Amino acid sequence: MSESRLKEAIASKKMICPECKKPVEKYEKFVETVASVWDGAGDSGVEHEGSKATIICGNCDWKERTEYWDSYIQE
Repeated sequence: MSESRLKEAIASKKMICPECKKPVEKYEKFVETVASVWDGAGDSGVEHEGSKATIICGNCDWKERTEYWDSYIQE
């Protein structure tokens, strides 16, 4: 999951707080988790496994640090 998807979900108010059922207003501390890093003979790369972010409601006191932030997005 990319940070741009997270930003888009918050901007379009599709990420919903499980406590108050209102749109999540912001996030912080987005990081991508790395599955592997390899380097050799002029060829190198990083394979990403997923991402983690702290999502913050802003309407109530709920906030959560999770790698499953995409489960709060309602299409």
